[in-house]
Amino acid sequence: MKDIADLIARIFIALIFLFEAYDSIKFFKTTKSQMTDYGFTWNQDFLLVSAIVLMIVGGILVLSGYRSSFGAILLLVFYVPVTWVLHSWWNDPIEIQREQSLLFMKNVAIIGGLLLVFVNGSGRYSIKRLFATTKVP
Repeated sequence: MKDIADLIARIFIALIFLFEAYDSIKFFKTTKSQMTDYGFTWNQDFLLVSAIVLMIVGGILVLSGYRSSFGAILLLVFYVPVTWVLHSWWNDPIEIQREQSLLFMKNVAIIGGLLLVFVNGSGRYSIKRLFATTKVP
C-alpha cells in the first residue's frame, strides 16, 4: 500500500508543476505582466524560461521516479522563493489577507510533499526501479 501511495503522491505533486509550466507557456505574455506587478523587472524572459524549465524537468523527474530527489530539489529551488514573494499575505491589504494566507499555506504543504519525495525517494513503482530490476540479455 505504501508503494502505491508513493506513486499516487508523486503523480499529484508532479501534475501541479507540469500544469503550471503549461499555463506559463500558454499565457507567456500575461505571466510576464504579472511578474512586473510583483516587481520582477530584471531579465523577465530569462527568469520565466528558467522557471518553466525547472518545472518541466523537475516535474518529469518526480513523476517518473528517475532521480526524483533531484527533481524535488529543482522544484524546491523554484517554489520556495515564489511562495514567499507571491503569497506574502502579511504585506497585503486586509481584504485579501485571508485568501493569500490560504494560498501560502497550500504552497507550504506542497513544499512539505516535495521534501518527503526528496527524503524518501521514488519508492517501488518508478522508472529507476524498472531500470535496476530489468535484466539485459
